[in-house]
Amino acid sequence: MKYLLILCLVTFALLSQDKQNEDPNTRAVQGVVSDASGKPVTGAVVQLKDTKSLQIRSYVTKEDGAFHFAGLSANVDYELKASTPAGQSSGIKRLSNFDSRKTATVNLQVK
Repeated sequence: MKYLLILCLVTFALLSQDKQNEDPNTRAVQGVVSDASGKPVTGAVVQLKDTKSLQIRSYVTKEDGAFHFAGLSANVDYELKASTPAGQSSGIKRLSNFDSRKTATVNLQVK
């Protein structure tokens, strides 16, 4: 019982330290690219555009259609768009700097 208590305290201390090391000025965005019928799209290219610097980052989806971008500035708006090798594309969705979520979810649908 004593060892279990010590293990719990050590685990709590490590988790607390991780929270303190998080940069409050960064965030992440994640989502899924799906087709018109709602099925995940493999091989879609998701582009994330920093509207301040105009820098573009890309991510190619796997079988589950999921994408993830981390290390994003909390003070910048971003635009997300997906396209497929077959020429389908989604509309542009915007991640606002007013969105205070640490990890935002933005799903994209190609047509």
